[in-house]
Amino acid sequence: RFSDKELQLLNRGPTYVPTGQISISSSGQSIDDIIKKKYALLKHQLSYLFSKYHINIALSMEIQQKISDQFTELFSVPIPSNLQQRALYEKHLLQSIRYSLNENNLILRRTADNMNTFYLGNLQELETKAYDYLSKSDAYKVLLNKDTDNGGQQWQIELKQIVESMNLLLESLKNHKAVNIDLFNRLLVDASKVKLPYLYFLPDVSKENEISLVPYITSKHSATWRIGKYLNELLRPFVDKNLSTTTFRDEPDFMRKLNDYVYVERHLRATTLFCAIKIINYYTLDIHKNMIDTVGYFLEDNLVTNKLEQVTIQTIKNLLHIFLYNNVFYYKDKIYTLMKGSPNTMPLSDTLPNIFLFTWQKKILKEIKSKNEFFGRYKDQIFFTWNNGNEEQLGSFLQTIRDKKPNVQFQKLIGTNVPFLNAFVENQNGELFTRVYHHPILPRYTLPYVVGHSKLAHGDWFRSALIRAVCYCSLIEDFTLERIYLELTCLANGYSIFFVENNVQHFFSYFHADTMCYLKDQTMYDKFRHDWFGYMTMQYELSDKLQTFNDNDCLIHVNYLYEFGPKCQFNQQFHCLWTESFNQHANLSKDKVKIQLTTKHQHSLNSLLAREKSTCSIQ
Repeated sequence: RFSDKELQLLNRGPTYVPTGQISISSSGQSIDDIIKKKYALLKHQLSYLFSKYHINIALSMEIQQKISDQFTELFSVPIPSNLQQRALYEKHLLQSIRYSLNENNLILRRTADNMNTFYLGNLQELETKAYDYLSKSDAYKVLLNKDTDNGGQQWQIELKQIVESMNLLLESLKNHKAVNIDLFNRLLVDASKVKLPYLYFLPDVSKENEISLVPYITSKHSATWRIGKYLNELLRPFVDKNLSTTTFRDEPDFMRKLNDYVYVERHLRATTLFCAIKIINYYTLDIHKNMIDTVGYFLEDNLVTNKLEQVTIQTIKNLLHIFLYNNVFYYKDKIYTLMKGSPNTMPLSDTLPNIFLFTWQKKILKEIKSKNEFFGRYKDQIFFTWNNGNEEQLGSFLQTIRDKKPNVQFQKLIGTNVPFLNAFVENQNGELFTRVYHHPILPRYTLPYVVGHSKLAHGDWFRSALIRAVCYCSLIEDFTLERIYLELTCLANGYSIFFVENNVQHFFSYFHADTMCYLKDQTMYDKFRHDWFGYMTMQYELSDKLQTFNDNDCLIHVNYLYEFGPKCQFNQQFHCLWTESFNQHANLSKDKVKIQLTTKHQHSLNSLLAREKSTCSIQ
């Protein structure tokens, strides 16, 4: 049983970063030593960056010295006594919580809905569920036992053989001129840097009286990480462009397009049905051969030639073969390989299902295309309208698709009202009514799980949630209720009234609509809502430009370890110095690259309390 103080700490959620971890763990060190520890990450990143762009040594040393001096000057302050006391107090609570978890055989996990909530359960029960999941799934296959074979060395040999076979296949592609020497060197796997990924589960608490598990496989530093990263950078821009007409970018984009269908194209009838589909096995849709063939057919159908950026379709298929057939991971004492899909923490693992479902959904589009229907998909969720019969006929049509392609498993909701992408969408006799949908089972008044600077991230979330509310709520009364709900959510999670009022004021004043905060004028609200739809269109254009920078390797991320101090002042000085130093530089000037400076924090409650395995290196 946890004490009230321990529960108060746990109620801060997995996002919370306990205060002063660096300072209290470095109590015997000088401030200079602590500053060096905090600055080391940024120093390493800048050294690598200047080397990559061939900045001359004198200029590189001058810039790094100035940044180091600024960092030292601003952050060379001892931890305030009140923060130190709080840090020591929280450290004691954490030790006590860990003891209780171990003593009572309990496990603490953040929930799979990515909200800032913990699930506390019996360790043995969750492990039983995990083994049951693995034994019933056709997506995984046991390769070998990790700890019991030949003194625990066989798995090391197996991993080395996987790396060697990957490199031999890459070398064969190079020898046949399918990849050039630069790409070969980029994709070559260095066995000494490879770490064996591990599987962990997060509890899904969205069903009443039932806890299911959602699997996640770590992927960074795996043998397939480099090749997966390259393939995603190659495929994703082309895929996104070709799928754009049937894809929702996010929640506001879905609602804007639906409103255009209803109020601009005027296709909504009193008898129109809505259908929402959820793909259950999004990351494990089919065996590797079929996935590779599907990608090949997609490229053949949509490319003018047989090449995508100088890489032939056959070479892409060969690289996909190397990637898909060599994903391995461990759970407990066993090493597994994936028979379907790839690790869901890799960006490519979203791009491949997008291609596969684009082909699969054509069966729906073919049926509704001539009927002026609305259709779109966001990742594993599909929404479309139906004017070609009643619910039974639509259900029969979807069952036919299910029977012909049983590998795509899905759930469906059909009716004049359905929830989709956190929206409640209803056809009221030919009139569209929408509002924000709150899941009846999931906890209310919770913030999202974020990594890093939680206050900054939750501020961004609050503003995004307000934008979602105005885009989703067709009636001003529903918008007002949702706004109050969001304000209470922030207050209930420890944020100040100033934090709430500042974000709300910024939201309304953006379109000079401060009076909207307390007026109940539907006409004014409709105009305000229309303005936000226009704002989101501009944001998508900016987002595309930023993505282009990222695709062209022109988006630079650097960060530093942060506890307390004048962060904003340092960030401002850093950007000023960067602009002054590289204003005329051929590769690092403002119009050539975007540099993003962020802070990294020490361990969150999630990493301090969750029992997660570390990756294993190849010896």
